[in-house]
Amino acid sequence: MDLFRKKIIRHETNSSLKRVLGAGDLTMLGVGAIIGTGVFVLTGVAAAKYAGPALILSFIIAGLACAFAALCYSEFASMIPESGSAYTYSYVAFGEVIAWILGWDLVLEYGLASSAVASGWSGYFQGLLSGFGIHFPTAITSAFDPENGTIIDLPAVVIIFLVTMLLAKGVKESARFNAAMVVVKVAVVLLFIIIGVWYAEPANWTPFMPFGTSGVVAGAAVVVFAYFGFDAVSTAAEEVKNPQRNLPLGILSALAICTVLYIAVSLVLTGIVPYELLNVKDPVAYALTYINQDWAAGLISLGAIVGITTVLIVMMFGQTRLFYAMSRDGLLPGFLSSIQPISKVPVASTWVTAALVAFFAGFVPLDKLAELTSIGTLFAFSTVSLGVAVLRKTQPDIRRGFKTPWVPLVPALAVIFCVYLMLQLSSFTWIGFVVWLLLGLVIYFTYGYRNSRLNQQEKA
Repeated sequence: MDLFRKKIIRHETNSSLKRVLGAGDLTMLGVGAIIGTGVFVLTGVAAAKYAGPALILSFIIAGLACAFAALCYSEFASMIPESGSAYTYSYVAFGEVIAWILGWDLVLEYGLASSAVASGWSGYFQGLLSGFGIHFPTAITSAFDPENGTIIDLPAVVIIFLVTMLLAKGVKESARFNAAMVVVKVAVVLLFIIIGVWYAEPANWTPFMPFGTSGVVAGAAVVVFAYFGFDAVSTAAEEVKNPQRNLPLGILSALAICTVLYIAVSLVLTGIVPYELLNVKDPVAYALTYINQDWAAGLISLGAIVGITTVLIVMMFGQTRLFYAMSRDGLLPGFLSSIQPISKVPVASTWVTAALVAFFAGFVPLDKLAELTSIGTLFAFSTVSLGVAVLRKTQPDIRRGFKTPWVPLVPALAVIFCVYLMLQLSSFTWIGFVVWLLLGLVIYFTYGYRNSRLNQQEKA
C-alpha cells in the first residue's frame, strides 16, 4: 500500500484552463484577497482582545512568518505551474497521503474563510442600509439562532451566488472586476490613513503592550488569517502567462503592499480610539465616527463592502481551483474537474463551492472562524516551507524559475514562526482542526486512495 507515491513535475501542462493572467493581475488578486476582512474587521478585535496598540507588532510578526512562507511558495510556484497550491506542492515533495491532508486542510480554510467573509459582508451591507432607514426582517439577517429569532443570513447567501455567477464567466473577467474593486478599496484605506493621522493621540498608544508579549504573539496568530490571500494567488498557476516569472512577482508584491497598509492602519486606528473600545464589527468606520467624521465613515463602510467582496471573489476562486486539482488527480469525484468549453472554467467545482459556502454562511454561526482558518493556514505554510528544503535535497536539478534564498535557513524560520503561532491558538481550535483532518483521512482511505490517478496508473 503506497501512501507516499509522488507526482512528477510537469513544466508544460496539458491544462484545459486558459493562460491569461500577468504579474499585475496576480498582484491585484493578492491585494484583493489580503486587504479586506483583515483591515475592516480583524484589526479592532485583535487590538481590543489581544495586543492593544502593539497590534502593529502583531502584524509585523505575522507578516514576517508569511514573508518566509511566501518565499517558499514562490519557489514552488515557479517550479510547478499547476493548480492546487500547497496541495500540489505537497504531492510532489511528500507524496499522496500528505498531499491529501494538505488539500483537505485547505478545503476547510477556503470554505470557512469564504463563509466568514460573506457573513462580514452581510454585516457591513445591513449597516449601510440601516443608515438609510432600511431594515431586513430579523429572521433573514443572521445565521440560525433561536434566541435572537434569526434563521438564515440571506444577504450572505445572495452575495455568494452573485460572486459565483461572476466566477463562472471566466477568470479574466473575474480578474478585471477584482482589479477595479481593489483600486477603490486601497483608495478608501488610504483615505482613512490620511484623515485619521491628524486625529491620532500619542496618549492612546500608552500602555503600548497592555497584554504583554503573549498578547502580541496571540494577536499575530489570529491576524495571520488576514494574509491567507497569497495562497489563493498560487492556485491560479495554470491560468498565468509565464508562471515562472509572474507567480513569484505577484505573490511577493501583494504581500509587501498589504503588510505596509496593515501596519499604517493599525497605527492610526489605535491612535484615534482607545484600544479597549475597538471590539466592534466595523472598527475603521467606528474610528471615523468617534472623531465626528461621519461623511468619511459612510465612505469607509462602502469601501469595506467593496473590499470584502474582492476577498470573497479570490477565496472562492481558490476553493474552486483546489477542487479542480484534487478531482483531476482522482482524489475527489471526476465531475469536479470538468471544464466548460467556452469560458474554460471548472463550472461544477464553482457551483459546488457556492453551495457549501452558502450553507455555512447562511445557517452556521462562525464565532471561532478566524482561529480555525488561521491554524489551517499556518499548517499549510509550514508544510510548504519544509517541502522546499526537502526538494533541494531530493531533487536538486529541477528547473526553478525562482529560488528561495538562504535554504535551509528561510524554510526553517518559516516553520518555526508558523508552528509557534499555531501553539498560541486555543484548545477548541486544535480539537476542531484534528477532528477535521481525521474525517479527511476516512474519506481518503474509503475513496481517494482507490480512485487516485497514480493508483490507476500503477494498476495499468
